[in-house]
Amino acid sequence: MKQAALSLLLLVLFSCKSKEERKDITNTQVKPNILLIVVDDQGYNDFSPFENHDKSIATPNITKLGKAGTVYTQAYVTAPVCSPSRAGIITGKNQFRWDKPASWGPGLPDDVKTIAEYLKEAGYQTARIGKNDLGRNFHKNDVREYPLHHGYDEFLGFSAHAHDYWLNSQSIKDRTPDPYGTSALLGPLMHNMGEKSYEDGYLTDIFTDESISYLKQKRDKPFFLTLSYSAVHHLIHEVPKKYLDKYNVKEIPNYEPDSLVAYGKHDAGTYSAYYDKYSRVGAINTDDLRKYYLANLNCLDDNIGRVLDALKEQELDSNTLIIFISDNGGSPLTGSNNAPLTGGKYSLWEGGIRVPMAVSWPGQVEAGKVETKYVSATDILPTLAKAGGVTITDKDLDGINLFNDANNERLLVWKWQKTWAARKGKWKITNAKENHWKSEPSAQYIAPIRDDLSIKLFDLENDPGERYDVSAEHPEKVKELQEAFNAWCKANIK
Repeated sequence: MKQAALSLLLLVLFSCKSKEERKDITNTQVKPNILLIVVDDQGYNDFSPFENHDKSIATPNITKLGKAGTVYTQAYVTAPVCSPSRAGIITGKNQFRWDKPASWGPGLPDDVKTIAEYLKEAGYQTARIGKNDLGRNFHKNDVREYPLHHGYDEFLGFSAHAHDYWLNSQSIKDRTPDPYGTSALLGPLMHNMGEKSYEDGYLTDIFTDESISYLKQKRDKPFFLTLSYSAVHHLIHEVPKKYLDKYNVKEIPNYEPDSLVAYGKHDAGTYSAYYDKYSRVGAINTDDLRKYYLANLNCLDDNIGRVLDALKEQELDSNTLIIFISDNGGSPLTGSNNAPLTGGKYSLWEGGIRVPMAVSWPGQVEAGKVETKYVSATDILPTLAKAGGVTITDKDLDGINLFNDANNERLLVWKWQKTWAARKGKWKITNAKENHWKSEPSAQYIAPIRDDLSIKLFDLENDPGERYDVSAEHPEKVKELQEAFNAWCKANIK
């Protein structure tokens, strides 16, 4: 009888201890996997999670991603072109803190930490697949700007502004007189400290295939994957045939270095001439340009769907935090649609810096929510750091944690070449001037009301398209925002 009572007591004690242990496990915050999807030059009105999006687009997977989380209608990047914007995304800082000319090529200083470095220190496995573009030291793997030297364990992609979608092999590089002869390149992709050649395949598909392979890896640590697509950047006409057929546009022959066709007046057979010819209105009329863009975007969406499916198949979807963002506004030269915003890529009008953005995380981020308060791409770093259990002591961060209440009275500032802008509350001041090389823009482009470096003030709450300059009616706001911008620069630009 005593033995039975003792056994029962031990069973009770063991059971209580087990429940307590299970309770502790349940209450312990498991670090999420993190997927940061950065797309290239997507138009503001080409984002289907927005209620009033352009109905000609076909992006059901991006719609699904948006509905699974919170969509931000006023998300800003730190620059209207790739390199400086992407520097802002990965550092949580306005890149013109160190890039005083506010240039195309801010680079990455040794003393500015990236999100990959923070998360790696917190125990994350880190990988970057796709485009790496910080504006300096392209095509090199022994520099700070290369992903393996700023926090990523693995990298597969290219280090430049753009890459040909079809020509990813060593053989084409060997036959091309100028494989690095323009802002875009062709040939093998960079893979860790070497290269990987693809004789066949489409670049967007390749990045997706490699990302799915990464998701299938067995691991005992959470991962941070940056999937940085080059779509929907030039060359916009390079799309698999089934998408071209869907939008009723013809195939344009790929670049061929041995061809006798002269792609430019003086450059027969150079990739630079081919790229320049097809990266603006002219060789492609504006109606077809929009169709090529829609085909490219449709292909991108299908690939994003494949990644989302892979997360589910690997049972990773329930604990993966996903952030989706475009690196800048849609380009005036690709057929993208930024309506109702003025301008686009290359300028500090809203169309250049206000971008599509969505965040999802099952059980943590409200699904189906539309956030109308303005936020910044610099907020991505502190948000992901908090989710990953990282404590940041850097007081120079410009971003805030998105999971706290957004601050609709914060000061946002921009510097881009000779132009600048500042926003506080509903007011935006800027001397924005267009800068797309005087090329003819595609039909979707909304021209500014005045194209000069004069000071302009806009009430974005009532005039998001920047159609009414109210600087004369509100001189006190002009003075307030000018002084706030100057004070920020004096305090932060050394």
